[in-house]
Amino acid sequence: MFDLDSLSLLEIVAGLRDKHAFASGRTLTSAPQVFLGAAANPFAPPFAFRPHRLVKKIAAGAQFIQTQYCFDLPRFQDFMHRARDLGLLEKCFILPGVGPLASARTAEWMRRHVPGVHIPDDVLKRLKGAQDQKAEGRDICIEMIQQLREIEGVSGVHIMAHRQEAFVPEIIQRAGILGARRPYTPQAPLGATPPIG
Repeated sequence: MFDLDSLSLLEIVAGLRDKHAFASGRTLTSAPQVFLGAAANPFAPPFAFRPHRLVKKIAAGAQFIQTQYCFDLPRFQDFMHRARDLGLLEKCFILPGVGPLASARTAEWMRRHVPGVHIPDDVLKRLKGAQDQKAEGRDICIEMIQQLREIEGVSGVHIMAHRQEAFVPEIIQRAGILGARRPYTPQAPLGATPPIG
């Protein structure tokens, strides 16, 4: 399990795809067609190191990056500025992680127990003061998505809604993510344009 870290795993899979070869050098007859992704955590110290770690993941083959939950917009903006200064925004797609908080109690638990999740005090205070904390958590998520969309280099979002999956369509619709596109259904494939009229 600990024979490979994320960088070496990316390099091996990129080699399978791009060089048509195993790490041993043996040739592949049919290379896998994969779009390689990796994780990043702009919210865990040391903060100045995180963009440099991203450089290594992109060099190893990452084409898209999903981050840990984003509740701290200023800290994420700083990460993106540093990534831009390193020339990374043109080299990969960056998808910040977002998600609805079910309650202030959930937010407090996440702050204490989920590595790299930073939930600012003002978010916690807002949840505690809400009559319907679950609805407020969705509102915070939607506002975060709308603010993240304005940051240079953000290519989309990664919605994580643990035990709140049923609210994802509402979050997507209210955030305006799809624009004029329809959500996926068996009758309307993903990305299909709505009918005129």
